[in-house]
Amino acid sequence: MAERRMFSKVITDTDAFLEMPLSTQALYFHLAMHADDEGFVSSPKRILRETKASEDDFKLLIVKRFILTFDSGIIVIKHWKIHNLIQKDRFKETTYLEEKATLTLDRKNAYVERLETKCIQSGNEALPQVRLGEFSEEEVSADKGRLEEDAPQSVAASNTRFKKPTIEEIAAYCAERKNNVDPQAFFDFYESKGWRVGNQPMKDWKACVRTWERREKPNGSGKPTAGRANGDKYKRED
Repeated sequence: MAERRMFSKVITDTDAFLEMPLSTQALYFHLAMHADDEGFVSSPKRILRETKASEDDFKLLIVKRFILTFDSGIIVIKHWKIHNLIQKDRFKETTYLEEKATLTLDRKNAYVERLETKCIQSGNEALPQVRLGEFSEEEVSADKGRLEEDAPQSVAASNTRFKKPTIEEIAAYCAERKNNVDPQAFFDFYESKGWRVGNQPMKDWKACVRTWERREKPNGSGKPTAGRANGDKYKRED
C-alpha cells in the first residue's frame, strides 16, 4: 500500500472547498490521509474524534459532496482519483469491494453513485442518503448549484426538461443570429409536430433554429416550401 497522499489544487483551490470552515477542510485532509489506495476510509468516526472535528464538519463534507457515504459506515473521498495516481507496483486494491461496486467514475474522474444506487430525491438533484441533522433547508439549497455540477452527467441530462419557447424568444434568438428565419413559421411548424424531432422529443430548440437557417432557401422567406412542408423530404432536425 502506498504511503504518500497527494492533493490536487483543482479541488482544494475551488470556492466550494475554501468557503468551508478551516475545521472542515482539516477534517477532509485527515480523512484523505487515512484512505486506502482507492480513497476508501474505514474509520471516519475515529478520525472525527481524534481530530476533534465536529459532526457538522463531517456533515458539511457530505452535503457538499466531497465525501460519499455507505450504509456500512465506510466513506470514500469523491475526488480521490483526481488527487492521487498511484503506481501499479505500489497500488493495493481496496478491500471494500461491495461499496466500490456501487460507484462509477464521471468524466472528470471523480467517484459518483451508479444510477441504481439508492438516493434521496430533492427537486432535480440526487442527494446522498444522509441525515442532515442541524443543517437547515436554506443551507442545503444554497449548495444546490454546486451539487448539480458534481452530479453524474447522465443524471443531470435526464433531469433537464425541455421548455417550449415563445414566439418572442424565437424572434430574439433569430435577431441575435441575424438570420432570415420566420419565428412564426418555425413556431407553427414544431407546434404542429408536438415539439418533436423525428420520433424524439425536442431537446434544444435553438439547435433546431440553427439547422432551419442552414437549410433555408436563399430567398430567406423563413417558411418551408409547399412541396417540402407536405412531404417526407422536409425535415428540420429529423
